Amino acid sequence: MIKGKTIEAANDYVIRVLDSPADVDASAWDALLFRQRQATPFMRHAYLNALHASGCATPETGWTPKFFLIERQGELRAACVLYLKTHSHGEYVFDWAWANAFAQHGLAYFPKAVCAIPFTPVPGARLLAKSQADREQLAAVMLGWCQRQQLSGLHSLFAGDEDLAAFEATGLLLRHTVQFHWHNTTPEYAGFDAFLSQLAPDKRKKIRQERRKVADAGVSFRVLEGRQISPADWDFFYQCYERTYLEHGNAPYLNRDFFARMANSMPEDWLLFIAERDGQAIAASLIAINASCVAGTSQQGAQAVDRVAYGRYWGAMERVDCLHFEACYYQPLQWCIANSYQRFEGGAQGEHKLARALLPVTTSSAHWLAQPQFLAAVDRYLTAEREGIQSYVADLKQHSPFKPAPCAESAHPSPAHPG
Repeated sequence: MIKGKTIEAANDYVIRVLDSPADVDASAWDALLFRQRQATPFMRHAYLNALHASGCATPETGWTPKFFLIERQGELRAACVLYLKTHSHGEYVFDWAWANAFAQHGLAYFPKAVCAIPFTPVPGARLLAKSQADREQLAAVMLGWCQRQQLSGLHSLFAGDEDLAAFEATGLLLRHTVQFHWHNTTPEYAGFDAFLSQLAPDKRKKIRQERRKVADAGVSFRVLEGRQISPADWDFFYQCYERTYLEHGNAPYLNRDFFARMANSMPEDWLLFIAERDGQAIAASLIAINASCVAGTSQQGAQAVDRVAYGRYWGAMERVDCLHFEACYYQPLQWCIANSYQRFEGGAQGEHKLARALLPVTTSSAHWLAQPQFLAAVDRYLTAEREGIQSYVADLKQHSPFKPAPCAESAHPSPAHPG
C-alpha cells in the first residue's frame, strides 16, 4: 500500500499526493521516467530523494515537495513532483517582477507551486506519463489542486515538449528563454580537430589560442567516469564548487552529503574533469551524463534518447588564464566527440558560449496565476517578451561560429526546441 493522501478516486483510477520521495516506489517512478522521450537523470527518483534526504530541497530551505501519482488498477500511469516555494531562488526562470507586482497590490505571491527540478535548469520531461491523455490529466489534477489550496500560481520550468502541450491544453501560458547547446553533427565529428575545422577561422584560432595558454601553463587533466571518481576526488571537487559560490558571496545550494548520495546511487551519471599542475589538483568541473536514461530506455523498449552531457558545476583553487573555458567546454566537448554523445547542454545563460560553438536553443516554461487581472497582464507581457526572444535568437544566429555553408542550405542549422 502506498502511503499518502488520496485526493480523488474512481472505479478505475486513484490520485495520490505524497509528501516525501521516500513514500514513492522508486522502481515504478524510474520505469515511468525511462518511457519519456525527454528523460533526464535529474528526474530519477534517486536524484530527487538525494535533494530531500541531504536537506538541500526541503521545507526548511523553502522547497516543500508534493509527489502526484495517478494509478489505474494498481498501475502507475502518471507522476510528477511539485514544490511549494517560499522564494524564487534556485529556479533560473526569473519572476521577481511578478512577485513585486503582487506585493505592491497587497497580495501574497508566496507560497507558489513550482513543477521543476531544484537548482537544475535542464530541459526535459516533468510530467511522467504513459500517454498524452494521462499527461493532460496529470496537468489538470495539479492545477485543480493548486486552485483548491488557493496558491498564487503554478509554474512548470524547463518543461519538455509533451509537457508544454499538456499544460497549454490546461490553460497555462508559455514563456520562452534561451540556452546554448552544442550538437554533434551527422555524421559525427571524427575528433576535436575535425570539429574545429568546421568553425570560422577566427573562432578556430581563438579556441586553439585559449587551449594553448592552459597547456603552456603546465596544466593537464584527469578524466574520471562514474565509480572511477574516488571519495577524495569528490572532496576536492566540492572544495572547488563551494569556493566558487563563496567568492560570489553565497553559500552553495548543494551540500557535500548530496554529492555523496550521487556517488552511491547514481555514479554512472557523472563525469569529473580534474585540472592538475605539477602533480597538484587545482580545479575541477563536474559534468552530468544521461547514461542511466539511455540504459533504462533500452530496457523499457521505449524510443531511444540522445546521449547527452550537461555542464553543471565548476571551481578552481588557482587562477589560470582560460582554465574555465578548457575545463567547462573544451574538455567536455572533446570527451563527447570521443564517446559519441550527441549533445552538450551548457546550462543557463551565457552568450560567451556561442563563440565556442554552443548554439542558441529556445527553452520553455508554463505559468498560471490565480488572480485573473495578473494573468491577463502576464499574458500581454509574455507576448511582447516572446517577440523579443525571437529577435534575440535571430540576431544570435547571424553570429554563428561555423563557416558559411557552401550552399543555400546550411550544414549547421541552429537546433529547434531541444528533443
